Amino acid sequence: MDETHQLIDALKRCVKARGLTYRNLAGRIGLSEASVKRIFANRSFTIRRLEQVCKAMDMSVTELIRMIDRSAGAITMLSVEQEAALARDIALLSYFYLILNGWADKEILLEYEFDEAQLERLRNRLIELELAESLPRRRIRLRVGRRLVWRPDGPVRRAHERQVQTEFLRSAFSARGEFLGWQPAELTESSIDILKRKLENLYQEFLQMAELDTLSSQPRRSSALLVAFRPWVFSLVAARQRRHIGRKLGGTGR
Repeated sequence: MDETHQLIDALKRCVKARGLTYRNLAGRIGLSEASVKRIFANRSFTIRRLEQVCKAMDMSVTELIRMIDRSAGAITMLSVEQEAALARDIALLSYFYLILNGWADKEILLEYEFDEAQLERLRNRLIELELAESLPRRRIRLRVGRRLVWRPDGPVRRAHERQVQTEFLRSAFSARGEFLGWQPAELTESSIDILKRKLENLYQEFLQMAELDTLSSQPRRSSALLVAFRPWVFSLVAARQRRHIGRKLGGTGR
């Protein structure tokens, strides 16, 4: 894919992640909806128009290019050794999490209980683990992208997943910005496949928003998305289920 295609595709992802339609975008940059659609379809952006579209999404062309650079060489899964090192060192894992989410060292020093000597050690350790590379003035650049996936049975999830799930679900989910939807039902295999794809798409959109918002000048709030779906029968109901040869709990088998 050439650089122009990469740029426009990244721009489309940003528009989608911001929840904007072509009509919304047209109103912000003073064009008709048809004109915006044509520009995107033909990839006929001038520098001036590209700047206008980026500004309408609270970002710059430079930040858009930086986002492409980050995703181009993104590692989606760490090695077992890298995960094990992070799992063993809570300070290192915390620092890695903050850097991954766009925090600068000066912000971390203000908001969290780290000192400069600790950050120096943590920076060096990330470089040693090949999770980051050194930059001038004691800065680093991560070698991983936002779409990092922890190994399903890897060191980090084994060490912290139960605690994360317990803390996350310790809420009534009734405050502004919170949502919990829970509803058991009986679905066909085709409906299950469709729903699974929709949930996977939602998860990818969440990651795209998070990646885009690391570039935003607006205030950000630490947030988390839990997406879960599986065959399941409530134990109180399952306890009354008749045991038949060849039937497995997890569905009614009708």
